[in-house]
Amino acid sequence: MYHHIKKLMYTVRVDEPDVRFGNMLLEQFGGANGELAAAMQYTIQGWSCDDDQRRDLLMDIGTEEISHLEVVGQLIRMHMKPMKKKLAAAEEEPLVALTGGGGLNLLNSMGNPWTANYLKISGELEVDLRNNIAAEARAKITYERLMHLTDDRGSKDALQFLMTREITHMKAFTAALDSLGLKPFSIGKLPPTPGVVDDYYNDSAHE
Repeated sequence: MYHHIKKLMYTVRVDEPDVRFGNMLLEQFGGANGELAAAMQYTIQGWSCDDDQRRDLLMDIGTEEISHLEVVGQLIRMHMKPMKKKLAAAEEEPLVALTGGGGLNLLNSMGNPWTANYLKISGELEVDLRNNIAAEARAKITYERLMHLTDDRGSKDALQFLMTREITHMKAFTAALDSLGLKPFSIGKLPPTPGVVDDYYNDSAHE
C-alpha cells in the first residue's frame, strides 16, 4: 500500500528558469539511469525477494526513489514553465512544448520514451544488489554532471541532496551484500571449472 504525502521530500527552489537545463533534467526522470528506473528496479526486486529483511530494504529504497522522482519532476516543471506561454522558450525544446505542454512526460533528454529495458532484475539477490550499487553510482555521476551545467543555486541545492542520497543507497546496498557472507566472486550455486577460472589472456598484445 502506498500513501502520497502532499509534501516534497526536499523543498525545491529555482531562481532562474532554464528550459534547456529542464530538458537535461529529463534524463533523471525518464532516462536509463533516472529515478523512475531505480524505483521500478528496486521495487520489483523487492516484490520477488524471499528474504524479509532485504526485501524491506529494497522496498524502502524503491519507495524513496519515487520521492526523488517527484523532486526531479518539480525541478523540471519549474525550469520548463516559460515554454508554456513564450514562443522563444518553446522553440528551445519543441517536443516537450508540443507533446507535453511544457510539462512532464516519461521521456529522456533526447525525447526517447522510458522503457522497462532499462531495468536490471536477475532474480538472484547477490546479483541484484550488485546491479543496484552500480545503478546508484551511475545516478550519482549523472547528478554531478548536471550540477556542473547550471549556475542556478536552488537547482544545485536540490541536486546536491539527490546526489547525496545516491551515496546513502550505495552504502545500504553494499552493507546488504556484505551481510550475505559471500565470497567476492561467489555468484549463483554452481562452482566454476578449476584452472579455467584462473586463466587470464593478454588479448591486446602487439605484433
